[in-house]
Amino acid sequence: MNGTTLGVESFGDWRAPLVLLVGGTTMLSWPDELCERLAAGGRHAVRYDLRDSGESESADPQAPGYTLRTLAADAAALAAALGEGPAHLAGIGVGGMVAQVAALDHPEAFSALTLVGTRPVAPGPVDPDLPDHDKATMGRLFSRPMPDWTDRAAVAGFVAAGAEVLGDDPVAARATAARIWDRTPGTEPPVQLANQLGVVFSRLDCTPRWRERLPGLDLPTLVVHGRRDRFFPVGNAEALAREIPGARLLVLDAARALPASAAAEVAAAMLEL
Repeated sequence: MNGTTLGVESFGDWRAPLVLLVGGTTMLSWPDELCERLAAGGRHAVRYDLRDSGESESADPQAPGYTLRTLAADAAALAAALGEGPAHLAGIGVGGMVAQVAALDHPEAFSALTLVGTRPVAPGPVDPDLPDHDKATMGRLFSRPMPDWTDRAAVAGFVAAGAEVLGDDPVAARATAARIWDRTPGTEPPVQLANQLGVVFSRLDCTPRWRERLPGLDLPTLVVHGRRDRFFPVGNAEALAREIPGARLLVLDAARALPASAAAEVAAAMLEL
């Protein structure tokens, strides 16, 4: 798409209505259980890796030669290539930022929008009315020494410990981190950081702002968030739901990650859009 190669994984009948799941940053941000439930509900669920992650093309995560709007254009182009009509677009974490911009910039490509664990502004300083990352949690999270990125078990353990700091399930995080390591094209620290922690977004041009455009969205929208999210506190989801006309807010009794245990509830809500 758009001069790059994207890694995708498909669930369900290719002839069924498309649900396009934007990775945040790798496709494994979306639990297998959720994808399988969407497919069982009569959808063609496709999850994919953003640039510089997973099986998508990786150039230089330290100096990405693309912007947030490039990633949004990738989503629209992929939806057009995979489906015969507008797609239901879903984004998680930083993928939720991609999804918001894609829906605003390419409204003809999408029929519905799901935003999970994200916020209405780019990485960096937040607006005064939005809750920022929990400072104590961030201090614990980012003061830890980096692991040996060539050691699969050490990387998985590092990610699991970080998940515990955030209030997520460390067992599930360890298993996902090991799968991500297996799919990462190299053990160089910048490549591993882009895949495991999504730090490429801190170097990405995310201008101009898009929050002020959200009231103009004309798509059925579902906003999903964890009540105990310390990274993007739930007030960010409440702002999204207020500012997108008619949006439904689904708050899970969870922290940052989308737990597999919530797959049935989230899939059912997505299938209603």
